[in-house]
Amino acid sequence: MNGYALLGILLIVYAIVVVYITLKKPESIWNMPKIKMFRKVLGEKGTVFLFYIFAIAAAAIGIWLIMM
Repeated sequence: MNGYALLGILLIVYAIVVVYITLKKPESIWNMPKIKMFRKVLGEKGTVFLFYIFAIAAAAIGIWLIMM
């Protein structure tokens, strides 16, 4: 396994974790100052949408790295 494949796998796992956090909204993470700032600026739905965009981007880059 090369480094790109390992990084791709880590990005896919990261995307899964981001989706899980977005769906479950655990209080300890959802009340972190940076996420509170996102919620204040973007609103609740905007923050969820932003996290989904990050997850999709991380998964896409991860798949691309695995294919290299």
